[in-house]
Amino acid sequence: MGLRMRKSIKIAKGVRLNFGKTGASVSFGTRGLRHTIHSSGRRTSSVGIPGTGISYVTTTSGKRKYSEAYTRREQIQVQKQQEKLNEIEQNRLAVEEYNNYIEIIKGLHKECDEHIDWQHIYSLKEPFDPEGIGPKEAKALKELEDYRPSLMEKIIKSMAEKKRKELEEKVSKARQEDRKDYEAWKNLHELAGGILNGDIEAYLQVIGELNPLDDLLEFGSDFEFGMDDPSTMVVEFTVKSSTVVPTYSLSLTNTGKLSRKNLTKTAYYDLVQDYVASTAIRIARDVFALLPLDQVVVHAVDNILNTQTGYEEERTILSVIFEREVLEKLNFEGIDPSDALANFRHNMKFLKTKGFQPVERITDYR
Repeated sequence: MGLRMRKSIKIAKGVRLNFGKTGASVSFGTRGLRHTIHSSGRRTSSVGIPGTGISYVTTTSGKRKYSEAYTRREQIQVQKQQEKLNEIEQNRLAVEEYNNYIEIIKGLHKECDEHIDWQHIYSLKEPFDPEGIGPKEAKALKELEDYRPSLMEKIIKSMAEKKRKELEEKVSKARQEDRKDYEAWKNLHELAGGILNGDIEAYLQVIGELNPLDDLLEFGSDFEFGMDDPSTMVVEFTVKSSTVVPTYSLSLTNTGKLSRKNLTKTAYYDLVQDYVASTAIRIARDVFALLPLDQVVVHAVDNILNTQTGYEEERTILSVIFEREVLEKLNFEGIDPSDALANFRHNMKFLKTKGFQPVERITDYR
């Protein structure tokens, strides 16, 4: 048999404070109806009929409130963890986007426009005799000739008239489309002839209409095309390195935080050099793909600090002559664009801690 010790203190009429080994409790009520609240949170209510021995007791545990609080705490922790994971994912995407951008500006030379076979275009036959009926008009005429009114159209003649009018309008529209197709063939045929004959105006027309390097305009770069010799195209490329090449790097820490650090001068200028060289090669590849040239001359210009005046001036930083035969032998997926310039005659002065320095343009192309 165990010994149970409990102390009870009367606080007010019908209210007592009880002390036991497991904690304290407060009870209140009258004979036959008592309610007790324990310090653990347990609540006990008893209802009885005095003198009969009949009673009813209910007990509720305080653990439920603790459990709800604990569950809420877990939810908050999960939410915080999810927010942390979301932040880590956003940081990861930011680093991935940065690395992709760096790969793009260093690898512009890997992309190129589709090659145009002007000889094949020039050899395309006349689509039809412009004095006769074109293919689209012939098809529309056949449809008009084969038209037979349906039973309903025979009954309601206005329906037949409407249908026939639609077919006649279709013939007229087809005739116009044939004329447009013929004019397009004629213009292309004449352009191809001009290209094959070394017509400089035709060359510049192709550049103006096809807009090579238009995707590079997204970087803010500018391009000017010119030529005096049908074998050589000259392109001036405005670098704008300050707006294209980032001066910082992005990476993730071990805890997933985003780390942004300024690039060293050497790392930054190396990146600028790769961008300029890669773009120069890309220019040559695109022009060679569009036109049957032997040479493409690229002059790259950028803002360079004039230490005598203290102001930046637009100066030539690279001048290079690309020979088609040499360029087309390169493996563009494996070359380093800056190193690849050694394959071509060029003027470039590059210092690791100062970057590009002004150079003279090459003017004797032959």
